[in-house]
Amino acid sequence: MQNSILTGTDPSVSVLPKVERRRLHDTVVDHLRTFIVEGVLKAGTKLNERELCETLGISRTPLREAMKVLAAEGLIESTPNRGATVSRLSPTEIQDTFELMSGLEALSGELACERITAIELAEIKALHYAMLACRAKDDLSGYYSFNHQIHDRINEAARNVALRQTYLSVNRRLQALRYRSNYQKPKWDSAIHDHEEMLTALEARDGKRLAAILRQHLLDKRDAVLLIQLSEAGDTSGT
Repeated sequence: MQNSILTGTDPSVSVLPKVERRRLHDTVVDHLRTFIVEGVLKAGTKLNERELCETLGISRTPLREAMKVLAAEGLIESTPNRGATVSRLSPTEIQDTFELMSGLEALSGELACERITAIELAEIKALHYAMLACRAKDDLSGYYSFNHQIHDRINEAARNVALRQTYLSVNRRLQALRYRSNYQKPKWDSAIHDHEEMLTALEARDGKRLAAILRQHLLDKRDAVLLIQLSEAGDTSGT
């Protein structure tokens, strides 16, 4: 029998703990989203409800409710009589969505420089150093978690409700691709350099500078993701 990546038989994948009954709905959604973001469930993968239920220690009802949430977020696609699969963005969709996200990030940075508090800035600096510690240990999962929080805190510091709602909606579709953009260490180190510059601009309250850094940061991630997809397509066609 072929080993399943979800059952923990693949030593390269950390198995998430069984879901507690408390706050079951939110926890199941978070677990499934993490599976997708970290590539445990890859784009195009058909979701096996029985296997997921066994892995998470839940029944099918909360699983299906969570899948509806992720479908609304665009992370999975459900087809009548064919089940659900993890969504896959086309190259054009990747191009368009990262371009949009770069603009949202840039606006977040510009507004944050005008409105961020000293406490919020200190929290972002703490997250930055925690992120660097994860990089030193080659802990991509931990690194991405702190990285995600930094971008999120900058967006929150912009204090614009409409921007916040749009940002969250678009970013959910890109999380798995943003995670993958750091698979190659040179790209990872380049992202670290960007974050150093982001922090410097934020401390200086230089909105124009931070906006430019964030915009280019996202466009570089777009290019990295498209290059990975092109390389994978080439590998597939050559087999």
